[in-house]
Amino acid sequence: MKNRLSENAKVVQGLAPITPSTSTPDYISVRNAGHLSIIISVDNGDTVTGSAITLLQATVVAGTDEKALGFTTMYANTDTGASDTLVETTVASDTFTTDTTNAKNLLYVIEVDPASLDCDNNFDCIRVGTANAANTVLDVVYVLTDLRYHGAGMPTAITD
Repeated sequence: MKNRLSENAKVVQGLAPITPSTSTPDYISVRNAGHLSIIISVDNGDTVTGSAITLLQATVVAGTDEKALGFTTMYANTDTGASDTLVETTVASDTFTTDTTNAKNLLYVIEVDPASLDCDNNFDCIRVGTANAANTVLDVVYVLTDLRYHGAGMPTAITD
């Protein structure tokens, strides 16, 4: 197998760059993946308020039976202009707020094992929750790996 991301992973945009207010990132199905990496890119302006980040799970990509998904760590780079290092960071109460330092670009990565979803009750869809923020733009990208299918045979992750 080649080492091309496009052939070994399913990359899905969950939220186009936007200032979080009434925006809701999309759900994706993780039923055909063994791992999910969620990448959140942030561009802070001035007088920033951060966005609280959570994870939610559901039984279908429409969000049916939505409920919280617990997580305890994330990886953060709170100044991508100065470093390319992601620092493992503990998450309290299944949420964290993006950094509020003015005029900085930030990068967050959340690693999710699909087995951590409520599989016994058919929960196989996940999305990021983003709370309202001011003077910041963020986007969400989902990267599914350890796929059951590869290349042209990869099924979509945005429908059930």
